[in-house]
Amino acid sequence: MSEKYKFYNPDDMYFITPTVIGWVDIFTKSRYCELILNSLRFCQHNKGLVIHAWVIMSNHLHLIVSKSSDLVLQDILRDFKRFTSIEIIKLINESSDSRKTWMLEIFSNAAANLKRVKDYKVWQDGNHPIALCTTEEMDQRLDYLHDNPVRAEIVNNQEDYIYSSAIDYTGGKGLLNIDLLE
Repeated sequence: MSEKYKFYNPDDMYFITPTVIGWVDIFTKSRYCELILNSLRFCQHNKGLVIHAWVIMSNHLHLIVSKSSDLVLQDILRDFKRFTSIEIIKLINESSDSRKTWMLEIFSNAAANLKRVKDYKVWQDGNHPIALCTTEEMDQRLDYLHDNPVRAEIVNNQEDYIYSSAIDYTGGKGLLNIDLLE
């Protein structure tokens, strides 16, 4: 992994991008998005994850996060990815999705030569963490994050995308409790 993308100071705020193996468009189904949201809520309430902004795209997430506990941020994210990997595979197995076999094969092939992964690998290694140390960096990443669904032509306005914190930044209430960047 590049030295550029590491969690150097565990108390910093970070822009992170967990990405699905093979860029598989798994988050086009609400059941998978709800799993991500519930897992993020668990991390907020039980592990001290502080979410400042978020968006779930079809095959990756963008988050601006920090922590309010003694736990290490990269460990919180590791546990999040480990748990959601297992649960995503369960949901795929329970589904009648026409892509079921194809997705399981991709995730199985990704795990085939890895000792640390048993059967399936859903997430790419790393989170591409970028420390946000200035207001300018925070503003730039916040706009980039919220503009993702607009650039993907899913919605015309940032705040119209349900799986995002953009609505919170326009005075509304989104699906997660977040700590707004000031």
